Amino acid sequence: MSKKPLLHRLILLESKALLTDQEHCMSRRLPAEWEAQDGVLLAWPHKNTDWEPLLADVEATYCAIIGAILRFETVLLVVDCAPTVSVKLQSAGIDLDQVRLYEIPTDDTWARDFGPLTVMNDNAPRLLDFTFTGWGGKFPATQDNAVTRALAKQNAFARLPLETVDLILEGGGIESDGHGTLLTTTACLLNPNRNAQLDRAAVEAELTRYFGAKRILWLNHGYLAGDDTDSHIDTLARLAPKDTLVYQSCTDPADEHYAALQAMAAELRGFRTMEGAPYRLLPLPWPRPRYDAGDRLPATYANFLIINGAVLVPTYADPADAAALAVVAAAFPDREIIGINCCALIRQHGSLHCVTMQLPRGVLR
Repeated sequence: MSKKPLLHRLILLESKALLTDQEHCMSRRLPAEWEAQDGVLLAWPHKNTDWEPLLADVEATYCAIIGAILRFETVLLVVDCAPTVSVKLQSAGIDLDQVRLYEIPTDDTWARDFGPLTVMNDNAPRLLDFTFTGWGGKFPATQDNAVTRALAKQNAFARLPLETVDLILEGGGIESDGHGTLLTTTACLLNPNRNAQLDRAAVEAELTRYFGAKRILWLNHGYLAGDDTDSHIDTLARLAPKDTLVYQSCTDPADEHYAALQAMAAELRGFRTMEGAPYRLLPLPWPRPRYDAGDRLPATYANFLIINGAVLVPTYADPADAAALAVVAAAFPDREIIGINCCALIRQHGSLHCVTMQLPRGVLR
């Protein structure tokens, strides 16, 4: 099995110079989601996606998400038809002056996984465009994989370097504390449907190369029925300020998830900070099972989005919603906590964080 770094192509908007491996490893940092942002990227659902049977419901959810984000920062919105979407946004009372629309074809709407990941290189933002294959070839992804480059061509971003990377990686698969710790799952990043030629050591080398990671915390347990991502970390456990981990718990011994999520909680209790202290652990309540046509849906409160001054938390018209909001408030006491009904989103097996990608300060023009 080869342990050589994957070939990658560096595209600079201003020059053709290549970064050295030393620059990749020594000067890079993946910001925490709670650091300052310019905006959030979303891709609007349309009739040529799997959303077609429930467009009205999911469009209403998107309007709620966009409206909440716009109270704090800009929204970049990838759309199939700008005039049509503009009318729908205006009908929902959304101020279009704060929304930037870009007509770009998409296969689907999961911007977390095909949008750019931003690293700080000597404190200057640099965009990374990893390869997206529809979670290991499960779904069409050719158009989604081209969205970041299309946005760059339409001058959506500031005059930043854009680095196209052959490594298959989705934004929902990693969490960062902004100081060199990455949190992820073996079920996703070591899945042979992603980068089969790389073993764990080689994957860690790539994460160090592109994100300046100092250490990787691997979860070996935890899953959600109905999840297409092979256990993305953002559905299970999230890093938060002051050495806090917020995670999806399951306290029902009769539930199919009980053993796996109890084992995950035990792993989290065993993690230590860089200083050797245990993390502060905040368990999220377990929502009641939800089904669509007999299939269980992956409802999780861990799929929240952190923005400037607020945290948007998925809710599911569930008795546990209020308790989930309270847990997130404990993790982010300095931010407004806003619940967003995501019952429509989980019908396509994702939630709030999955359809969004934050853009750190300095990314937008």
